[in-house]
Amino acid sequence: MSHLTQEQRYTIASMKQQRYRQNQIAKTIGKDKSIVSRKLKRNRDERSGAYRSDLAQRKSELRKRMKNHFVKLDTEMKSIINNLLINKLSPEQIIGVCKKDGIDMVSHETIYQYVWRDKKYKGSLFEHLRSQGKKYKSRSIKTDKRGQIIGRKDIKDRPQEVEERQRLGDLEIDTIIGKDHKGAILTINDRATGMLWMKKLDSKDASKLAEATKELLSDYRPFIKTIPADNGKEFAAHQQIADAFNIDFYFAKPYASWQRGSNENLNGLIRQYIPKKTDFDTITDEYIKKITHDLNHRPRKRYKFESPLNMFNKKVAFAAYIRQIDYS
Repeated sequence: MSHLTQEQRYTIASMKQQRYRQNQIAKTIGKDKSIVSRKLKRNRDERSGAYRSDLAQRKSELRKRMKNHFVKLDTEMKSIINNLLINKLSPEQIIGVCKKDGIDMVSHETIYQYVWRDKKYKGSLFEHLRSQGKKYKSRSIKTDKRGQIIGRKDIKDRPQEVEERQRLGDLEIDTIIGKDHKGAILTINDRATGMLWMKKLDSKDASKLAEATKELLSDYRPFIKTIPADNGKEFAAHQQIADAFNIDFYFAKPYASWQRGSNENLNGLIRQYIPKKTDFDTITDEYIKKITHDLNHRPRKRYKFESPLNMFNKKVAFAAYIRQIDYS
């Protein structure tokens, strides 16, 4: 099949920015080179010629939507869209929730057009979108000077089972940095369920980050299996985490963000609440808890618009049941 998932589109966009060849991209996402070439041409930005995963996803969904019955954007729909946008749902999630509840809704592209039209007339709906229409510069692998962490295990040695994103306890870890590189927020997510853990840190000190990680995950120790990170020096104390949970701790290749795609996407969602250049002195622990609550309760398309918390609880209950059988 030539259909791509949203994560595959993200991988294409990220690797394209890093100037990988099309055959390398195709091998990474498990598709034929001709499919990658066709998708790059079909879904590129008509103005800049760049391939962006969010735009490609919208174009794909629009083509699917055009096959269905025509729905007009009316006042009632605008009210629904406004309320759900304010609650940080993306246009795709808005459609998914409405479909699940049996409510007619216009296409993703129509919602985006409505938002940009609102912005043109000095409205603020766009502020609730994840990217807010911003573009980001790519970084070159040639300039990378990271990856000097002692005892690092490369992510390519991680069990193949992790790539299936079905097993509970295969986590990803990262940090979000505050204004002027002061302060940090630790983010951890479960690949299979999207469950999020967050904690504000005073600094990027490696030992403090390791202690915070052990604190956040202490209740789920029996279920944790693997954790990968990027090559930031804040993860230099990775062995403390690995020893605490009796697991392997891996490191992605520098700037290969698609190797931790779930966490990169999740951090993008968090940026809806905490924009870049935010002074972390203004961020309270209570606000961190609110963000965690909101995102763990937000419906996800991948789970047929069930929440990460529901999916996580189901997998924990099943895993606990299996452990009980094994020990009986």
